[in-house]
Amino acid sequence: MAEPIALAALALDAAIGWPAWLYARIGHPVGLFARLITACERRWNTAARSEGRRRALGTLTMLLVLLASGGTGWLVEQAILSLAGEAGWPLIALAAWPALAQRSLHDHVRPVLDALRAFDLPAARRAVAMIVGRDTRRLDDLGVARAATESLAESFCDGVVAPLVWLVVAGLPGLWAYRAINTADSLIGHPEPPLRAFGWAAARTDDLANLVPARLAAGLLCLAGGGGWRIAWRDHARHASPNAGWPEAAMAGALGVRLAGPVSYDGEVSTKPWIGEGRSADSAALARALSIYLRACGLLWILALGVAWLV
Repeated sequence: MAEPIALAALALDAAIGWPAWLYARIGHPVGLFARLITACERRWNTAARSEGRRRALGTLTMLLVLLASGGTGWLVEQAILSLAGEAGWPLIALAAWPALAQRSLHDHVRPVLDALRAFDLPAARRAVAMIVGRDTRRLDDLGVARAATESLAESFCDGVVAPLVWLVVAGLPGLWAYRAINTADSLIGHPEPPLRAFGWAAARTDDLANLVPARLAAGLLCLAGGGGWRIAWRDHARHASPNAGWPEAAMAGALGVRLAGPVSYDGEVSTKPWIGEGRSADSAALARALSIYLRACGLLWILALGVAWLV
């Protein structure tokens, strides 16, 4: 289908995002996946079961989640096509729009920058706590800026590039299946007990789903930032994730700063290696990171337009 579904979905997301009033009334579709995943985890991931049993039940959870998300996407897409044919492409774009987080990501990172510029560290910590999982209560201004920059780079892949790639490759079923996979990885795909065995399938599925998008995201960030290729190639493997290191290293290289490094989770320090070189990220680096992000989104728009023209 040559209609610009991906471009239209990007435009809808950029224009209105997922409005707060709508979220307050109906939540977000991803919340449905989260409830299913959480219900399965509470019922099946119990200490009484062996690790092998929990891994099997975690795999079953992923199959159920994929069936629910991809199946619903397929039903919606087929219903639109049966009613309107190819002329129904704007409705498919409308159904795809909530799965993109282009505007939402910017709207969550911008308050961190604004608070840092106002020298309001408590407000900056509260804002960055909305987008990262690490402890933020003791972060200084450089720690806050680093955390926000890392989250922006990684979420560019998870929330923008990867959903769009799967929309182009597999339509609504692929798009919503990806969002369910990514949600599952966030909730249960942890390498530590008690989720290590149960979340194994979620983590591995997410690794596979992001294999191409992560590298595409890194390339877009390097292009948008006018550099960063050397650091992306050299340092991507320093991240624990086989994919998240690509956009993070690309952003670090484009900015000429260090990201990652030691972080605290639940009161315990995790000694992660540094990604990039140079000084620590600060508010100025975060401001440049947001500019790079916006230019990278613009490049993604161009790619979406090219796909619509070529297909």
